[in-house]
Amino acid sequence: MSVPSPLSGGNQVSAELLTGARPTIDMAKIAALATRAGSMVEQIRGMLLAPEARKLSPNYSTAHLAALCGVDKAHVAYRITKDDLPSGQLTPSGGKRTFTLEELRRWTRTYRADKMRPAGRKAITIAVGNFKGGVAKTTTAMVLAQGLSLRGHRVLAIDTDPQGSLTTLHGLLPEAEVTEDMTIGPLCDGSEADIRYAIRSTYWNGLDLVAAAPFLFSAEFALPARQMQEPGVKFWDVLNEGLESVRDLYDVIIIDTPPSLSYVTINALWAANGIVVPVPPSGLDFASSAQFWSLLADLGGNLDGQSKDRDGKAFDFLHVLLSRVDAADPAMPVVRQWIQATYGEYTLPVEIPKTSVTSNKGAEFSTVYDVQKYEGAAKTYKRAMDAYDAFVELVEQSVVGAWSASGKARP
Repeated sequence: MSVPSPLSGGNQVSAELLTGARPTIDMAKIAALATRAGSMVEQIRGMLLAPEARKLSPNYSTAHLAALCGVDKAHVAYRITKDDLPSGQLTPSGGKRTFTLEELRRWTRTYRADKMRPAGRKAITIAVGNFKGGVAKTTTAMVLAQGLSLRGHRVLAIDTDPQGSLTTLHGLLPEAEVTEDMTIGPLCDGSEADIRYAIRSTYWNGLDLVAAAPFLFSAEFALPARQMQEPGVKFWDVLNEGLESVRDLYDVIIIDTPPSLSYVTINALWAANGIVVPVPPSGLDFASSAQFWSLLADLGGNLDGQSKDRDGKAFDFLHVLLSRVDAADPAMPVVRQWIQATYGEYTLPVEIPKTSVTSNKGAEFSTVYDVQKYEGAAKTYKRAMDAYDAFVELVEQSVVGAWSASGKARP
């Protein structure tokens, strides 16, 4: 794959540097740079997703379907003879059978019925957060959403980060293709009270999206303004209340948060039943995670004092995930020990490796679950896929446990 040629204007900077000229960079030049960057991203996406410039979900083998259903391939062949579940499509040679994502989900919902949302229960909401960028937060949110839908759950993904990275992973360009009515913006400014206006279907069966775009930064001003101007409004509870009408429509709601303690982040955390915090085993990331808990505890104490909820905010589960684990980093084992000693039972017993699989797919606006056929080493791909599968299964256990513990979700 060749990289698009730089757009006009790129050589001017080099010439100015060579001659010693140092012109000021005004807002007009910043705007021009933004235009160039946006055009480049659109060109790259057009090449990677051509010809439709839209993502497509992969097809699945009988072995993959059988593994998700907890049966062997012979049982799948037998069940197909009963003609009550999708039989998939035979390859032109007739030697293999493949299933679409929609067909696979019908199988998993049938064979994993004991893990589906019980009648009378509501969706479990999970916030994926960390105040530091570059920790694989958005990838974690996307993989979790895809993985749970593969296992039969109906999932709503909500992007609350104005950068729109989760939106991009769904195949949408935040600046070019996302309008305000596709985001939580109207919910935050009070023009809407129910999140349903913003929900859109995606390329991935069983996974819907509330998108994000840079203009979502305005929510950071709208929320405190409403708190001051509208009696009875709780700025931290706007998203939670907006989700109430869809908690009977979905099994799991996953919120990707901005890498900061913003008003929007607070809303995401207060709407959640559970929290997942990705932490790479590096000293700086570990220190940043410590600040996350300190600020969250201080904020929670203050908001509980203002809330009429006598019991205060509580979560059904909290998971710390070791992400971007580089086995070649000499400092990694030490920091891993720090993380495990600090977070103890909250640390998930799985580590997401930093591999070329995750790096390459991220560059292609995709995740490991989007791969139809990996071109690299099979061992590398399997290591990444096994880690993500284990992560999704562990979180699913917490979701099922939360349903069992209560007759309804407790946001």
